Amino acid sequence: MNDEQLSKCLAELGNITRLKVFKLLVKAGKEGMPVGSIQERLNVPGSTLSHHITKLISADLVIQKREGRTLHCIANFDVLNTVVEQLKDQCCVGFE
Repeated sequence: MNDEQLSKCLAELGNITRLKVFKLLVKAGKEGMPVGSIQERLNVPGSTLSHHITKLISADLVIQKREGRTLHCIANFDVLNTVVEQLKDQCCVGFE
């Protein structure tokens, strides 16, 4: 992941609604959650939620899968782990 991608991920998580959505999806695990359940739990209007989910998808933080009429959102744990590792790798390395 380059710095531009890392910046995009962190920027999208910098919005309180997107952060709440992402944290909820992380708690849900690899099964994810239907969009309707996210909306109910966070009490966010559908159009607003759609906007925020689209932003998370554009940063590759969320994956969507359709099962029949239900749209599931799943946290992209590979990207989450990469973001965390990128930040941890900078710890105590000094200045060049």
